[in-house]
Amino acid sequence: MKVEQIYTGCLAEAAYYIESEGEAAIIDPLRETSPYLERATADGATIKYIFETHFHADFVSGHLDLSAKTGATIVFGPTAQPGYTAHIAKDDEEFPVGKVTIRLLHTPGHTMESSTFLLIDENGKETAIFTGDTLFIGDVGRPDLAVKTDLTREDLAGYLYDSLHTKILPLPDAVIVYPGHGAGSACGKNMSKEITDTLGNQKRFNYALQARSKEEFVKEVTAGLMPPPQYFPKNAVLNKMGYERVDAILQQGTQALSPAAFEAAANEVGALMIDVRTAQEFAKGFILNSVNIGLEGQFASWVGTLVPDLKQPILLIAPEGKEEEAVLRLARVGYDNCIGYLLGGFASWQAENRAVDTITFVTADTFVERYEKNPDLPILDVRRKSEFESEHIVGAENLPLDYLNDNMARIDRRKTYYVHCAGGYRSMVAISILKARGFTNLIDVAGGFAAIKKTGNLPLTDYVCPTTLL
Repeated sequence: MKVEQIYTGCLAEAAYYIESEGEAAIIDPLRETSPYLERATADGATIKYIFETHFHADFVSGHLDLSAKTGATIVFGPTAQPGYTAHIAKDDEEFPVGKVTIRLLHTPGHTMESSTFLLIDENGKETAIFTGDTLFIGDVGRPDLAVKTDLTREDLAGYLYDSLHTKILPLPDAVIVYPGHGAGSACGKNMSKEITDTLGNQKRFNYALQARSKEEFVKEVTAGLMPPPQYFPKNAVLNKMGYERVDAILQQGTQALSPAAFEAAANEVGALMIDVRTAQEFAKGFILNSVNIGLEGQFASWVGTLVPDLKQPILLIAPEGKEEEAVLRLARVGYDNCIGYLLGGFASWQAENRAVDTITFVTADTFVERYEKNPDLPILDVRRKSEFESEHIVGAENLPLDYLNDNMARIDRRKTYYVHCAGGYRSMVAISILKARGFTNLIDVAGGFAAIKKTGNLPLTDYVCPTTLL
């Protein structure tokens, strides 16, 4: 028996490959199929089942493409009503994979079709649970992401409590917990950086499992929930109803365009130009009206948060060799309308002496010197509210990147703002968006709050642990 966790850091998402005696099962695959096909080929195995723990909101799953390429059966839990052929399993239904068995445990709460998959080894021992978004390490799934339901989040949290206490917590302490996500995912609020644990440890240390009553549990898991990113319900619908095959999307998105063709496409179809280079590279020169969302960060989730239309035509400016990766990462969150990339990257644009712009930036030390001379210096802190409230520069204004599009009216165009985030990624995204909207008086503080704090010379609010603000 082989169990492999396939973790994708930029989405904080875990898929799973289980193999026994030449048969394999995949749990919650991402949209690209090659990682799963390659593993099965290496083992000489046939993918028999594709198990979906629920209709995911934070990414587009690869179950349809993988099933089309392998003939594997897609399996959902009770109450799921997908718009395509799938096996809707009964609670406690078992599926043989070689010499092991996978038992579906219906665990509604995160969503009503949510299910956990229990792995039973060759000797009949309950070995591991693949919990999707029902149980995380250190947390449980949000009860406010279900697709089109009349149930309140309190109702769903009540279902989640029952699922945990009747289906999962009675299992042996030695059972390994394999969750669907780790820290960084918006599907929970207090996830650990660890991505596996024993159920026994979770019974002792997971805050949500310490509640003494259903009422206390409901209150705790619904407290402090921020609105989910706008693309979540749209991805959930795609996962439920179906979507275009990823191979066609990659073929369209990896069309190389000369600078002239790139500019014409941008003008003719109103395409959004996304520059995926690092913040430092972007600041030194970029195409007018392009937006920087770097591949080195949580690229896909930030696109999903900031670009409201999944069908928005997108053009890419990428380092050579990174074009296909960028198209695929867009497709992972349902942005399937990438129409090409700039051949030769930004250098080819420069070589033709086409119009460019730059971002003014200063080091943390320079920023501190200016602040000391003028404590009323306008400062925009684009970190999340919880980060800002935990500790910030006295006098700074919080304008979280997540909600930038809805709050631009708060920015005074007459002022020159110093913009920072935690480390420099989000501030460059924010400045590039504002630049494209006509804001000009913006200065990036390189290295962000981490670099500013290291100087030790600025008045900061007293530190508050972010988890106490939930």
